[in-house]
Amino acid sequence: MIARTRARRGLRFLAMVAALLIALPGVAVATLTLQFTGTPASWAKTTGHDALWLGHAWVDGRRTEKDVRKLAERLRKTGVRDVYLHSGPFDSDGALPAANHPKAADFLKWWRAELPEVRVSAWLGQKVDGVLDLDDPASRQRVLDGARAIMALGFDGVHYNFEPIGDGDTDFLDLLAKTRAVVGDGLLSTSTPQIEPFPLTRPVARAVIGHDKYWSPDYFRQVASLTDQVAIMTYDSYLPFPAMYGGYVVRQGTLALDLVPEQKTLLIGAPAYHDHDVGWGDEAESVKDAARGARLALTAYGRQRERFGLALYVDFAATEEDWDEYREFWFKP
Repeated sequence: MIARTRARRGLRFLAMVAALLIALPGVAVATLTLQFTGTPASWAKTTGHDALWLGHAWVDGRRTEKDVRKLAERLRKTGVRDVYLHSGPFDSDGALPAANHPKAADFLKWWRAELPEVRVSAWLGQKVDGVLDLDDPASRQRVLDGARAIMALGFDGVHYNFEPIGDGDTDFLDLLAKTRAVVGDGLLSTSTPQIEPFPLTRPVARAVIGHDKYWSPDYFRQVASLTDQVAIMTYDSYLPFPAMYGGYVVRQGTLALDLVPEQKTLLIGAPAYHDHDVGWGDEAESVKDAARGARLALTAYGRQRERFGLALYVDFAATEEDWDEYREFWFKP
């Protein structure tokens, strides 16, 4: 009798778990869609702390001084305060060969002549799932040596982009802490994965794709505390509809605004590219909806944050439509 009672209780528990797992996606869809409704506050817009990722062509000789002048003309009409110039990648042992950025010094000279008020950080990174082992102290030391060498060229800072960094990775925290000493008064920033949007989404995603897609709020807070800027890669969400994606940006921004201290810069990554991994991604994700999502998140926060902006990814893929959406929905909405 006791065994049968326990069995019935076990079955009821399993049925409840199954019902919950079935219901959760529907709840998430409804929540994200609802979060993308409403009217952003008029003050929720750029404060001149936006950023732009720049591709490798600017340091390998494909781009010229004339190209720098043309880009500078565009950026003068934006709120872009920082650019992240792709100057890596690191080798598999953590070394950063100077041959990876042969024209960096020329770029910096041309840039300072045109846009001295816009900071240039060296965008450095590598895949860490079988290529670069950041758990190895010797590899981390070579990364630091490379960061020191590139700062000596005249960069304003270092912007890391290692993927995928798992939630709770203490070796990455160690690297950030030691990079602070390398950059000195310069800028230290990093790209970050998305924050876990709902309970259980992190372990479920990890089980499906084999690594963390999301960071826990606590780990995100730790990373933000060690840097000057964090740029959340709020794209490649795999969500199928614009309203869901926009609501997802609202959720990411809302979570991050409570985790990043006001003296730090929080950037919301906006997808200025059109080659998503999934077929519906190009239709679902846009600069327009990322901008509106960021404005709604700021509105829900209730007040202006000076160090809050959009980070556009990436210059070589951005279309005129992307730039128009940035201006219309974020710069001067």
